[in-house]
Amino acid sequence: MLDALTVLMEIVEGSPMVSKFKRNPGTRLNMDLVDAIQVNRSAVERRAQTLSGRRSVKKQWQAAWLLKALSCIDLTTLSGDDTPERVRRLCAKAMNPLSPDILAALGLENTKLTTGAVCVYHNMIGPALEALNGAALPVAAVSTGFPAGQTPMDIKCAEIEKSVAAGASEIDIVISRQYALNGDWKALYDETKAFRKACGRAHMKTILATGELKTLRNVARASAVCMMAGADFIKTSTGKEPVNATLPVSLVMVRMIRDYHQRTGHYVGYKPAGGISTAKDALSYLFLIKEELGRRWLEPDLFRFGASSLLGDIERQLSHYITGSYAASYRQAMA
Repeated sequence: MLDALTVLMEIVEGSPMVSKFKRNPGTRLNMDLVDAIQVNRSAVERRAQTLSGRRSVKKQWQAAWLLKALSCIDLTTLSGDDTPERVRRLCAKAMNPLSPDILAALGLENTKLTTGAVCVYHNMIGPALEALNGAALPVAAVSTGFPAGQTPMDIKCAEIEKSVAAGASEIDIVISRQYALNGDWKALYDETKAFRKACGRAHMKTILATGELKTLRNVARASAVCMMAGADFIKTSTGKEPVNATLPVSLVMVRMIRDYHQRTGHYVGYKPAGGISTAKDALSYLFLIKEELGRRWLEPDLFRFGASSLLGDIERQLSHYITGSYAASYRQAMA
């Protein structure tokens, strides 16, 4: 495990271990590799159980890890009743995720601590940018017919281009699940490659909607194909499926990232999304990333949580660490 003081200082000053890397340019579609992918489900589930079943870190160690988790959150609002005012509140929380009292107690009162990004629908990009007012915090926009992806291809690409033109620096796209379910990997590769081209300078997070892909083998193969097509991140879910992020699915996806990095030298990020609402859950995912991918992936440029309520529980746990008691929910600003 990382030294608690080291983690705290890395959040304050930036980790000396972090190096810049070139975006994943993608590779040709290697169908021999895709066809050879197999997944041992029982082994995956046993390994995942070791993460959720272990004794968690405590006290200052837990506080340090939770600060790391906070810095990797894509603070999200994706509701039909979103308004500019709600987005402004979201951005205010993203730029100031902890109360001044908590920051002071942690010795971080002079630190500019933020979440990893804010994530909104296309129509809310403008209000988000206005609220952030030039802050170095990415705005991510969901696209390509999110969440179902059941719109024509030209409209999907146009939607990406409009979001990039509006100022989004990250685009969360959804794949056409039918391609993965039918084993049409060439079609999935071509679609994802076209989305990457439409993204241009914006980084592309590719949502697999793993809860709808039926098997872990489909998840693994879809992960590999999307990385070959140039995905900057692979992401579990839209948050709208019946089953969203799980540790077994995450284990499969991060091992595909590890394999891709070992074969090509290219870095691809990972984003679990949907259903991650407690600090305990967040710690399990951080431990998974640390153990399977290594320290470099514990930074916002390679790891994000897609969440809307996780921040509230992290703040609650940090308050407990400082005061010894849990604060009432009304004392914490709503994320």
